Amino acid sequence: MTSMDTATALAAYEAIRHRLPPAMPPQAVPQRAGTLADLADAFDVFLLDAFGVLNIGETAIPGVIDRISDLTAAGKRVIVVSNAAGFPHTTLMQKYARLGYSFAPEDVITSRATLLSAIVPFQDRHWGLMATRSAGLQDLEHLRVTYLEEDATAYDAAEGFLMIGSATWTEERHSRLTTALINRPRPVWVGNPDIVAPRETGFSTEPGHFAHRLADDTGVVPEFFGKPFNNIFDLAFRRLGDAVPRDRIVMVGDSLHTDILGAQTAGIASALIAGYGFFAGHDAAEGIERTGISPNYILDRP
Repeated sequence: MTSMDTATALAAYEAIRHRLPPAMPPQAVPQRAGTLADLADAFDVFLLDAFGVLNIGETAIPGVIDRISDLTAAGKRVIVVSNAAGFPHTTLMQKYARLGYSFAPEDVITSRATLLSAIVPFQDRHWGLMATRSAGLQDLEHLRVTYLEEDATAYDAAEGFLMIGSATWTEERHSRLTTALINRPRPVWVGNPDIVAPRETGFSTEPGHFAHRLADDTGVVPEFFGKPFNNIFDLAFRRLGDAVPRDRIVMVGDSLHTDILGAQTAGIASALIAGYGFFAGHDAAEGIERTGISPNYILDRP
């Protein structure tokens, strides 16, 4: 867990705004609503973040399973769009099933899949991998990867670096990677742009936190895959096809700098969850005013 609280995390995101897509000027005061059910008439496709919308850590948010079932029964398409890069797709599907959700595999789109779709021309490159070894290499079997751990030669030998999971990342490992990039700059691809993620007992520190530190300390600007960048939404739109107008799609999430900013970048509507996740116990309106990132809707809960 990180020592960041909501205010500190918000400041951390604001400090790296120059690497994020620009925010759109607010068009109107966000509309207040209770839950996802209140948006059912306005939209045909619901893109849902995971942490803060479906679950907090390993716990499903009460009532969301039923609301998603009601949306799908009404003919709505519900797709998970998550920066969950650290785990294989099958592991995520098992997690959602364990929590009580019944998503089809093609309706869970992650930043891991986004990165993998872009890496095809570079799959022969020798990548140093920031990841949790216990999560395994499923989905990554076709890549030449070496875990970045205590062996300093792995950092020197890599032709590029993939940052997808930070649960076991340490300051010592980060120092090795920083030194390696200063000595020989190489591409850095980040599969999870999040700085933090909400858990049961606080925020966890995510790969984006370390990626931006690398950029500050080495001058190597990473390439990011996932919200708020367009690449993950492009993948979602390809799954949807051309049948759904963009004005009938809404992104629902708990983070201004990833979910809401990402929706603006993609040209779709957005709804911020105020009562769970990033802003739980805090005034989301203050965050909106401070950042200038304004959703179309503010929901009390998913």
